[in-house]
Amino acid sequence: MILVFAVALAALSVPVCGGSLERLSRLRIKARWAVLAALGLQIVVISVLARQMAGWPGQVLELVSYVLAVMFLFANRRIPWLWLVGLGGLSNLVAIGANDGVMPASAVAVRAAGRVLPKGQFLNSAPLLHPRMAFLGDIFSTPRTWPLANVFSVGDVLLAVGALLLLHSVCESRLARTAGGSLHWRAGGRARGPATAATK
Repeated sequence: MILVFAVALAALSVPVCGGSLERLSRLRIKARWAVLAALGLQIVVISVLARQMAGWPGQVLELVSYVLAVMFLFANRRIPWLWLVGLGGLSNLVAIGANDGVMPASAVAVRAAGRVLPKGQFLNSAPLLHPRMAFLGDIFSTPRTWPLANVFSVGDVLLAVGALLLLHSVCESRLARTAGGSLHWRAGGRARGPATAATK
């Protein structure tokens, strides 16, 4: 939820900086089914059938959702800054895959966020006894006094920053124009102009 909130704030910052969210409609997005399926699985596993998904069914579906998300990102890799979003997703996928479908969380971060972990249902993020790749897990937190207080990972930070840069680049905000070609760098190392990046 905290990641969704961060992306929403990034989108709201675009018109504030003189960009136009309407330009997003010019993007030629491929493999939409993959990202929709990934989101659907996340909703089912975490919210709708969390109790029924406790154990390996939830872990497997969690991993499948991330694989689908990676497929979507690869299919749309020419979109500016989507490579950074993909790097964040890959970071989370590695952490989850290394821990049998559960994102390892720092017990200190969980307590700082004031999270209460329910028993008897699937938890996509939780403290583990012997976590692997723990540094890629949910080791950061927002204070429990903040709205939507939660834990988050390095991958989540990369996802949020990537989404911010992507939105401002495609929507041609003042931030993108001030940064010039550097904000339109994409995988492959070539700079792209704002209009070209938004339509290719």
